[in-house]
Amino acid sequence: MDAGVRVEGAVVSWNDQRGFGFVAPILGGRDVFVHVSALPRGTPRPRIGEVLSFEVERTPQGKRRATAVINSGRMSRAPASRRKLSGRRSAVPYVAVLVFAALLALVLLVNPELPRLVWVPATYAVLGLAAFVVYAVDKSAATGGRWRTREVTLLAVGLLGGWPGAVLAQQILRHKTRKLSFQVAFWISVILNVAALAVVGVLVIGGGA
Repeated sequence: MDAGVRVEGAVVSWNDQRGFGFVAPILGGRDVFVHVSALPRGTPRPRIGEVLSFEVERTPQGKRRATAVINSGRMSRAPASRRKLSGRRSAVPYVAVLVFAALLALVLLVNPELPRLVWVPATYAVLGLAAFVVYAVDKSAATGGRWRTREVTLLAVGLLGGWPGAVLAQQILRHKTRKLSFQVAFWISVILNVAALAVVGVLVIGGGA
């Protein structure tokens, strides 16, 4: 989004006590920080789901924030690109993690190169814990109206091997489970990670043969 161009977005989080929150551009893109001082004096404070019209500027720290904000007074009707899922807890993600863990354990146990492959589950455990923490911090930020973790960062942590922890965080914390576009990108990253692990496994086994 270029400076001076007006866009519309729906308020996705708001801390009324501190007077700021985040707005999600309706046409897509990262959430934008908005402070109550950017609204005209006397304007009612925005509600979650309400549509704001605004311009985007950069702070001295390089962060994006909304300026010249106008409260439309209407509620958002998110387009298909921002459609949300039900958000209900599902057993499927847990099953995916358990099946992956079981298959990984089976492959390692029957492989004569087991001592050389101990780093695989150890890496998944460390990255999984890191992913859980990253999601927890972002959940806290969303609830408190603070700066959010970029979605690309959340996806990158999963792609690198932290996806089992990310799955648990999503389900336990009820975070990032309702946004369809994110879930699609997340599970694609899981498939890519598992495929990369399979390739590495074949190379290791082939090299030891």
